[in-house]
Amino acid sequence: MTLTLESSVTTTRTRDPKALLNAVEPHLQHLTINVLDSGMSIWDREVALLLRDNTMVRDMAERIMGQAVAYTVATMEHKDVHLGVGKLVDIGVHQLILDTPVYFAMCDLYNGGAYRHHAPFIERRGDGLCIRTADFLRSDGWPVDEELWAIDGADCSPCDNKSPDSH
Repeated sequence: MTLTLESSVTTTRTRDPKALLNAVEPHLQHLTINVLDSGMSIWDREVALLLRDNTMVRDMAERIMGQAVAYTVATMEHKDVHLGVGKLVDIGVHQLILDTPVYFAMCDLYNGGAYRHHAPFIERRGDGLCIRTADFLRSDGWPVDEELWAIDGADCSPCDNKSPDSH
């Protein structure tokens, strides 16, 4: 007699922002000496740059960077979904974009090699996009830091998804 067990358990995908950011290293094509000369991982580099330019403790910098990576990769993988961040998470998004060799490598790996523009409007939105973005990220398998998304609540990013390949 043979028994076959059927499982009704569904697997939930969990995405690790630190691992996904570190995965861009082999895709670095520009200024690699500048990026890699410290011996730090890409994650540690971006966190160190956040700490250099902002007044915060390491734990907060890591929390912000984790949510920024989740948001940035999600905008690349789901171009048809309008996503946005509040002021706090946007600090991390801007850090990623400003470190252009790393951002280009992210575009190479997660956006099919195409550059993903950042084209914000001047005025912030007040339509709850931050909360909807957190909900979307959670459904896409990302760990969501509820506190960071709730801080800005309805005061959302001024990002534009109408321009081709922008967020």
